[in-house]
Amino acid sequence: MKDSTSMHKKVQEMCDCYATNDPLKEMSKLKNDSDTDAAAVKWLALAALHGVNSNAKEISIHRGGDGEITVLAEYRTTELPPPGHDAGLRVFEAFREMAHIDTEKGKTALALGIRDSSIELKLKIRMRDGTEKISIGFPKK
Repeated sequence: MKDSTSMHKKVQEMCDCYATNDPLKEMSKLKNDSDTDAAAVKWLALAALHGVNSNAKEISIHRGGDGEITVLAEYRTTELPPPGHDAGLRVFEAFREMAHIDTEKGKTALALGIRDSSIELKLKIRMRDGTEKISIGFPKK
């Protein structure tokens, strides 16, 4: 039986599960996770939690033409632990699914509930010259 739970709901539930954990520590454990769907959802939730906890301006994940995945956070330029290749590919799919963006370029807002509150994230995606970039923008505190 196929799980019909939306990607958005799965990420929110994962935010609740990991709200009291260290997001960077948990992210670094995902690189070799064999369940790429679960790792992608967990990575998205941990990225959101890290952004909120660290007052990030934006977190972006890049996939180069060679398939290499890198992640940067903007509050100060810091590289975050990437989700691993297979889970990273699934992160891109999950992001598009949550944002409902199926074109090469797009942006939308996403309300994300975390525990007893909610934040509005700005989601953007862009493909250019074989490179794909997704960005999660965080509100100012």
